[in-house]
Amino acid sequence: MKFKVVLLSHTPEPEKVVATAAKLCYSNATIENIFERLDDETIKNFLNFLVEVGHQSPLEHVSFTFGIEGVSRSFTHQLVRHRIASYSQQSQRYVKMDGFDYVIPPSIEEDEELKNIFIDTMNQISQAYAILSEKLQKKHIERFKIQGISEKEALKKAEKMAIEDARYVLPNACETKIIMTMNARELLHFFSERCCSRAQWEMRAVADKILELVKNVAPNIFKFAGPKCIRLGYCPEGKFSCGEFEKVREKYLGKKREENENY
Repeated sequence: MKFKVVLLSHTPEPEKVVATAAKLCYSNATIENIFERLDDETIKNFLNFLVEVGHQSPLEHVSFTFGIEGVSRSFTHQLVRHRIASYSQQSQRYVKMDGFDYVIPPSIEEDEELKNIFIDTMNQISQAYAILSEKLQKKHIERFKIQGISEKEALKKAEKMAIEDARYVLPNACETKIIMTMNARELLHFFSERCCSRAQWEMRAVADKILELVKNVAPNIFKFAGPKCIRLGYCPEGKFSCGEFEKVREKYLGKKREENENY
């Protein structure tokens, strides 16, 4: 799968902002004094304290904005279910999707017969979309001409109306682009759900990449980020568990259970 995730921007000094917000709750000092006196070691220790006591509201003061490309509409339909976030997605109503790109699931990609069926289907849909767009556009142009609308304006309006109806045949596999902004608290929840082995493969791959990016700028905030089993110490999925808790733990924490004295 070829996708791209870019961390476009984030709150400056995110860990210092979170530590300031949290420390304010336990201090009678001024906000400026708290912020100015925080050094790296104090910030690290205070963030570890927040993790230990489960005080998460200060994490809402920092946010991260990502650009995500080369993903499917199936992926974004799942992504936007995380409601404490902001999204801006490429519109199929305003952007013509002639010859659209698409995402092929690995289980299909690895099987030549299934891959050929999938690609043939995408080609048929692409042809249907092109035919529908063309015929709908001609239909609307004729109607606008009768109404006395200029040819230039009729063409512009007709194309938009044509593709907004033709898009109904486009598949979930259709590639799309989206910009997403989440605060740190919601990101931790996002990772707990979407880094899990039970998450859909495309969602899990993107979640892992997002986690990699935020760890680079806020390593203490996201030190223990990952699927729910990382924090709980066990898998809550019951009979649906992947059964590979130690491997999952090593993947996200980089160490085995006995090597991590915080658990």
